[in-house]
Amino acid sequence: MHGMIKLWFNPGRLNDEGVAPDYRFSLANERTFLAWIRTALALVAGGIAIAQFLSADRWGALRDVLAVGLIAIGAACALRAVARWLHCEWAMRHGQDLPPTRFPAALALVIAFGAVAVLVYVLFTSKAG
Repeated sequence: MHGMIKLWFNPGRLNDEGVAPDYRFSLANERTFLAWIRTALALVAGGIAIAQFLSADRWGALRDVLAVGLIAIGAACALRAVARWLHCEWAMRHGQDLPPTRFPAALALVIAFGAVAVLVYVLFTSKAG
């Protein structure tokens, strides 16, 4: 694991690993990485927007929980993007299957749970009229 983290900051060392894959696969891996980074940025931006624009009077502590939660999930997503890119690149260079990951399912469940929680909050605290 420690060796993999070193590769985060010196990915050129991957050239010494295994056999170079078809460049199209490496570019597809990079596009997937960039998609995860866009997701991370969207989560962070959502957290900042919640902290900035939702009224503390109406939302109270839930506003802070949502903002901090989204920003933290965005940070985790960005870190996971780098780790996933590196693991996939390493596997391709060694002719191995791409490593399985539960992160997309976990991220989807966390976001869905958060969305349902906010929906319930909005429905039960909205003022009639």
